[in-house]
Amino acid sequence: MPPRRRMRRRKALLGVGPEEALGLATAQSENVFLFVPNLIGYARIILASVALYYMSSDPNYCMVAYCASCLLDALDGYAARKFDQRSQFGAVLDMVTDRCTTSCLLCYLSSAYPDYALYFQFLIALDFSSHYMIMYSTLVTGSSSHKDITNDVSAILRLYYTNKTVLFLTCAGNELFFVSLYLMKWTETPIGLPEISILPWSTSSLTYAGLLALCTSPVCFLKNVFNAIQLWKASKILVGVDLAERRRRG
Repeated sequence: MPPRRRMRRRKALLGVGPEEALGLATAQSENVFLFVPNLIGYARIILASVALYYMSSDPNYCMVAYCASCLLDALDGYAARKFDQRSQFGAVLDMVTDRCTTSCLLCYLSSAYPDYALYFQFLIALDFSSHYMIMYSTLVTGSSSHKDITNDVSAILRLYYTNKTVLFLTCAGNELFFVSLYLMKWTETPIGLPEISILPWSTSSLTYAGLLALCTSPVCFLKNVFNAIQLWKASKILVGVDLAERRRRG
């Protein structure tokens, strides 16, 4: 597609061209950068940075900062609705913060568990690719949000994104699984469970972090199933857009 045609299409989708958008951001009749949910987003970035700084030296400081950053993730959406301060910038800031925070923890886990480094690298790639593809498919189809999914597109993704309980428990359980893997490197005291011979691991040597990892591992698996479905559906949407454009040109 020629550059000018791409530019006209992007303007039609978003209702504003890049030059006009840049001019509006420079003039700033209202400062979107200082919207309350975006201020919460900046606080999340600062807390995540503190967590990363202490990740290899002090698990207590690391976990307090990391968990606080994750908990604020649930607050920014509430603030956006309460103060009527939803913004494209805030939505992207929230997603980028989520992706980068979790990926940095997975990078640490790759070094802490080198035998499973490929697995952690796969999770990073799946997370980034699925969210990038769904965001881009949202842009080219003119949808207002990647969470605005109908049952015709995917009933599973609609349940995931529109049911706040499912979304919160899935995301929280996924993060808790990675956090528990991190804590397993720092805890050695067993919690004193009796030995259960039918299980393939020793329950008597299980730490609280190991128990948390066992409990949350199915949630992590489910979250990445959602990511895989999201990647596949977004890919099909983009292919459909390509076919529609080829028909119009043909």
